Amino acid sequence: MNKFMNYDRKTLPISNNKDNGISPRYTILVIDMLNDFIYGRLKSKRARNVIPRIKHLLNFARRKNIPIFYCNDEHLLSDPEIKLWGAHAMKGTKGADVIEEIKPTNKDYRIPKRGYSAFDEMKLENALKSTYNGKGPTSIIMTGIHTHLCIKHSTYDAFRRGYDTIIAEDGVNAFTKKNHIFGLEYMKDNYGAKIKKTSQIIKDINEQSNL
Repeated sequence: MNKFMNYDRKTLPISNNKDNGISPRYTILVIDMLNDFIYGRLKSKRARNVIPRIKHLLNFARRKNIPIFYCNDEHLLSDPEIKLWGAHAMKGTKGADVIEEIKPTNKDYRIPKRGYSAFDEMKLENALKSTYNGKGPTSIIMTGIHTHLCIKHSTYDAFRRGYDTIIAEDGVNAFTKKNHIFGLEYMKDNYGAKIKKTSQIIKDINEQSNL
């Protein structure tokens, strides 16, 4: 089955995703690495800094068969965010496409969203539950932008659903250093998120694979 597709809304029960004593089942979210956020209407020079680290992490994940989910804004004019930020990442436009440097493969998942959180409208949750032969992941690694907005909201929703969350410190960023640090500290203090460099994430996964 081609996983590079959108998922229809479907309600599934929320369960405890932590498997105590069992090796973690990882997945990676790539949030809003889109043309409009990196090079377009809401471009940010700081956002470009994370591209090499995300690319390296994704290449590693594909070699390890770790599921990758691209969670992308696909806005309509009626969305509340448009009133605040102006038109951006509009559905069907080039601005809503993932940047060329880290384009999804046909084995990756693509999840559209119209709000800050990647868990908007259950599409992501349904897709997560289809991985690992229906067991789903236990740990979610967050990458993308912006640390204090979409990453933070997505991490909260993952926390509510019982997932362990890992924030790739050098794989996320925000408009300002202040915004970035605020987001990291908030997620660590309030959601129990682990803040790690991408190199440490790769090292940890490799070590667990060898157990």
